[in-house]
Amino acid sequence: MTDITAMGRPAEPDWSSTVTTEELTAFRDAENRVRASAAARVITGEPDPGATIGWQKAALPGREVPVRVYRPSAAGPLPLVIHVHGGGWVGTAAQSDWVNSHLAAHLPALVVSVEHRLLDWETPLPAAADDGWDVLRHVVEHAETWGVDPSRVALFGESCGGLISALAAVRARREGLPLRAQVLVNPAVDVTSTALTYDSTARFSQTPTLTLPQLRFFQRVAVPEGGDARALSPLYADDLGGLAPALVVVPTHDPLADHGRRYAERLQAAGTPARLSEYPEAGHAFLSMPGMAPQATPARAEILAFLREHLGA
Repeated sequence: MTDITAMGRPAEPDWSSTVTTEELTAFRDAENRVRASAAARVITGEPDPGATIGWQKAALPGREVPVRVYRPSAAGPLPLVIHVHGGGWVGTAAQSDWVNSHLAAHLPALVVSVEHRLLDWETPLPAAADDGWDVLRHVVEHAETWGVDPSRVALFGESCGGLISALAAVRARREGLPLRAQVLVNPAVDVTSTALTYDSTARFSQTPTLTLPQLRFFQRVAVPEGGDARALSPLYADDLGGLAPALVVVPTHDPLADHGRRYAERLQAAGTPARLSEYPEAGHAFLSMPGMAPQATPARAEILAFLREHLGA
């Protein structure tokens, strides 16, 4: 689930062994410093000057969650895009400045990227999923304060963030929170025992941005002991009908490519409008690395067009 290569990254732990909390914390702190640095923009891309970028905190019941806010110069109320970055046990909203600032400036919309609790032995996937959902609900409920139109809301997630966003879309339908669209980029939508059995996982088990040992570690750390992996896997949701229209973006050279393909198929079978868009020879997390992946630019344009269509901006 790691998204950035090179740039003097710290040495990774041995994901196939028992990684201690201390090892994981030290690795991700060092890695996230790289991802958020100005030097990393050679890979992660330069932000669009048409949006201002800043950190805020969303005051949620019992906690505050940092969010990275991308605001255009356009007057509100604006459409709202809730974004969740990739990485799982590592990652920061700053690694997605390139795509999020562009969406904010050119939709235009307010983009709020959730700096969720990263996965570890004490905060498995349910904590991150709660952060994604609670920030979505908080901003919608306080729409006037944030300067957004609560009737024009979309979700956008990458990798593990795609999983969190897909879970939030299902929950939004259940709880009556209206969404206009969801964009899922190289999403991980299966954390059950079948998660690593797909053809794409076998074909692309050792890519520069995602490997089979990392996926096995993600599976172990995501689901709490005794937890229900199916409940955390959108692919196995009982009912995927009536969800917001989806754009599922799949890089073909990705161990998780079949996750996205199967999820798009399930959405379509349930009657939810879903478009599957594949990017040949792109690898996992390509959208976070426009400096290395030329496919990121047309993918960004497709996401912008899809959101513009559904948000009415």
